[in-house]
Amino acid sequence: MGIKRRWVVRARQSLAMTVMATAALLLGAASAASAHTTAHTTANPARATAASPVVTGPVTGGNGISLPGTTQFDLGSVGYTQSEFFFSGTASSYAPVTTLGSDGKWQVAPATTAPYTTRMVVYRPANPARFNGTVVVEWLNVSSGVDAAPDWLFSHDELIRDGFAWVGISAQGAGITAAKAADPVRYAALSHPGDSYSYDIFSQGGQAVRDSAAKILGGLTPRKVVAEGESQSAFRLTTYIDAVQPLTREYDGFLVHSRGGGSAALSQAPQADVPTPAVVHFRPDLGVPVLATETETDLMSLGYLADQQADSAGFRLWEMAGTSHADDYVSVLGLTDNGSGTADQQGFNAMLNPPTGPAGFTCAVPINTGEEHYILDSAQYWLNQWVTTGQAPPQAPRLLVNTSGTTPAFVLDANGDVEGGVRTPAVDVPVATLSGLGQSGTSFCFLFGTTVPFSATKLAALYPTHAAFTTRWTLDTATQAAKGFIRPADARELVAAATSSSVGG
Repeated sequence: MGIKRRWVVRARQSLAMTVMATAALLLGAASAASAHTTAHTTANPARATAASPVVTGPVTGGNGISLPGTTQFDLGSVGYTQSEFFFSGTASSYAPVTTLGSDGKWQVAPATTAPYTTRMVVYRPANPARFNGTVVVEWLNVSSGVDAAPDWLFSHDELIRDGFAWVGISAQGAGITAAKAADPVRYAALSHPGDSYSYDIFSQGGQAVRDSAAKILGGLTPRKVVAEGESQSAFRLTTYIDAVQPLTREYDGFLVHSRGGGSAALSQAPQADVPTPAVVHFRPDLGVPVLATETETDLMSLGYLADQQADSAGFRLWEMAGTSHADDYVSVLGLTDNGSGTADQQGFNAMLNPPTGPAGFTCAVPINTGEEHYILDSAQYWLNQWVTTGQAPPQAPRLLVNTSGTTPAFVLDANGDVEGGVRTPAVDVPVATLSGLGQSGTSFCFLFGTTVPFSATKLAALYPTHAAFTTRWTLDTATQAAKGFIRPADARELVAAATSSSVGG
C-alpha cells in the first residue's frame, strides 16, 4: 500500500472515530430528551371482549410455514423462534346502526355469522427474558394475492432488538386461498367465509393471543397487544378502529401505516354491500392510541390529503418526507436485513445507484431508496411507549403542500425534496432527490416513487470534502434522533454508512 493510500485510510478511520464520538454524545442527549417528552394518557380501555377461538398447533407438516412476504434470514440467528397456529370459531359480519359519517363515530352491530378456520404466524424471542411484554398483531396484507407482512419487513430491526413478539394473522380470504394453493396438505383445514367476517376474525385472533398465550407464545405473558397494518390492511384497520374496536376493546393501540384516503367496506358481497365514506377520520373517542404514518404517495396518489386530521391526546400523524408507499427496503433490502449493518450500507449506496424495481418487474425510472424504515422503527418504539407508559410520540409538522393551484402540489426545496414532515438525513443532507411520486411502469410501480441521484458535480459543490459531508450527515442524524424520529441504534448505523461512503470532495 502506497504512502498516500495509507494516509487516506488513516484519515478516514480518524474521521470515523471523531464522527462516531460526536454522534454518541449527541445521541446520549437524544435519549435523555426523548425520556422527557410530555406524557399524554388515554382512557383505560375495558377488558377485551371478543369471542375466544379454538387454537390448534403448533402446526407441522407439508412444506413448512407459507408466508412469502416476510424476512428471509434465519430468525434463530437473531434469537427468535417462529411457529404457526390455526384458530377457528364463528365470526360475525357487521351492519351499521346509524349512518357512517366522516367523523368516524360509527355505530355498528353484529349481523350474519359464519364458521371459519384461519392461521397465525408467530415470531417471538427464544429467551423469555428478552420479551418486552408487548405483542404486535399485524393484519397480513393480501394486495399481491398472497399473505405478506410489510410492517414486520419495514420495522423488524426495532421489533427484534426491543424484544417484541409478533403475530401475523390471515384475516382475509385471499391469504387463505393462496396458502391452500401453495400447500394443500398443510393448509387443508383452513376455511374462510369472506372478507365481511375479516374484522371479527381479526378480533378473535387478538383474543386468542391473550387467552391462549401459553400455547401461542410459548408461555410468555402479554401485557399489551397492539394492532398494525400497512396499505390495504391499513384501509381495513381504519374501518376496524371506527366500527369494531369500540365493541370489542380488543387492542391496546394501533399503528396504521400508509392507508390512503377513505377506508375498506364494512361489509361486502356476498353479504350486504356497506361502503364507507370517501373521507374517513379516526374517531376521537376511541380510548386507545392511534399512530398513523403516511408517505408522499399516500397523501397525493392515494388520497390521504383529504383525510388529514389534527393531532390530539389519542392521535398522532407522521407524514414522512422523501418516502413512497413501497420502496427498495421493503421489497429488497429488508428481506435479508439481520441487523448487522450491511443493509444500512447497502441502503446508502442504493441512493447513489438506485435499482429500477425489485425482482419480478421493472419500473420506468429508479425506485425510491429513502429511509422510511428508520421512521417506522421509531413508530414501533413510540406506540409501545404510549400504550405502556402513556408517553405520547412527538408531534410532527405536516409535509408542505401548495393548494393555491388547480391541484395540490408539494412544496419542494432547492434539491427537489419535499419540505416539512418527519425528516431523515436522506432529505436534509441529500445525495439524491427522493420522491413518492412520478413513477410509471408495470404492476405496482406507481407505488414505488423515484430516486434521482445527484451528479458528481453537484455532490462536490454541496460537499467539498468527505469530512464536510459526514459532519453534516451526523449532526442531522443526531438532531432527528433527539426529536424522537430516529432510534439511537439506527442513528449509529446511519452515521457508519455515511462515514464509509466516498461522498464529498
